[in-house]
Amino acid sequence: MSAAKLVTIYGGSGFLGRQIARQMAQQGWRVRVAVRRPNEAGIVRTYGAPGQIEPVPCNVRDDLSVTACMADADAVINCVGIMVREGRNTFEAIHEQAAGRIARISAERGVPHFVHVSALGADPASNSHYAASKGRGEAEVLKHRADAVILRPSVIFGSDDQFFNRIAGMSRLGPVLAVPGASCEVQPVYVSDVARAAVLGATGEAAPGIYELGGPDVMTMREAARLVLSTIDRRRLVIGLPGWLAGLMGSALDAVQTVTGGLLTNRVLTRDQVRTLGHANRVAAGARGFADLGIEPTAAPAVIAEYLWRFRVSGQYEALTATAKNLRQD
Repeated sequence: MSAAKLVTIYGGSGFLGRQIARQMAQQGWRVRVAVRRPNEAGIVRTYGAPGQIEPVPCNVRDDLSVTACMADADAVINCVGIMVREGRNTFEAIHEQAAGRIARISAERGVPHFVHVSALGADPASNSHYAASKGRGEAEVLKHRADAVILRPSVIFGSDDQFFNRIAGMSRLGPVLAVPGASCEVQPVYVSDVARAAVLGATGEAAPGIYELGGPDVMTMREAARLVLSTIDRRRLVIGLPGWLAGLMGSALDAVQTVTGGLLTNRVLTRDQVRTLGHANRVAAGARGFADLGIEPTAAPAVIAEYLWRFRVSGQYEALTATAKNLRQD
């Protein structure tokens, strides 16, 4: 009986990486999760049988570390990414150099399948440093792995997301919900669907190339905010934050991070995120996507109520409270 195949997932303890690890384990693969701090990634062990999923330490800025994590791998998935810079973990270091390093070493070691998770809107010429670094990262990957499967998801949602959860959290701050980039179009995509696409790439069931992944619904940021408010049953005045004001706020918060030497990381709103919100984040016409992978994407309204309930006034008892009110009225 042959041993189960092995996949190395760089960034496998993150929001998307954990789902990929779970699905690869369900496919019967052994999973090696390469992360900076394996002691903080113990949760992934529970996604498979005992010993099936193993977190290992990895520094994606170091060739030897990346190589060691790739030993005997039959597939490699790179989903390392950052939203804001932190010390030496810059967009250039993580999205470009690390992506190229992982791709190059996988080619040198003859790993059969390579999957790279990029982002919708990746473009080396973008005025957004984030999007530009993602675009240059893709170029670095293709330089070494012309056979790579590259995934470009739109904003990803799921129980631990930083999209709908963040909007819901902001709604508790007051009667007004200010939305940066209110007219920016996004196409929220379910984390399990993106993970499924990555699995197909790792198992060789997806043809090489770039796939743009978006959910079935295109909405503006303003509409996304209203969807959240409807889901959590809160009434708020939704206003669009003017670009110039959002830019000033982002710059001020960036300055705080700089002045404190990075002790206070700006995770609220950066100047670069404001630039990113100036571009639509939806699948381009004619691009390969879920349909080419045989995946039916999941709509956000079908899922978000399952995890946004904690933002309701009465939490999980909201439905019970509403029922009691109706009984009193009857």
